[in-house]
Amino acid sequence: MLIALIARDKPGALQTRKDNREAHLQYIADTGVVFQAGPLLDATGEMCGSLVILEVADMAAAQAWADGDPYAKAGLFSDVELTAWKKVIG
Repeated sequence: MLIALIARDKPGALQTRKDNREAHLQYIADTGVVFQAGPLLDATGEMCGSLVILEVADMAAAQAWADGDPYAKAGLFSDVELTAWKKVIG
């Protein structure tokens, strides 16, 4: 099952993102369930959120992954949405 995680950073939290980026990327590598991922960008090109496509068994597994993300543990996000996603192109 593919799940899209769409997360928006809290205002003014760019340094929190930068401080936890290496741990976040290591978490992605270690867990092995990320199908695609990348930061959302604001109008100036700065990172301001995340889009992560997870390949997991169910929504509970996606929630567990989201909860374990170092970004989430650092309090980076103002909101996180998990929604089922269907790959059509690419």
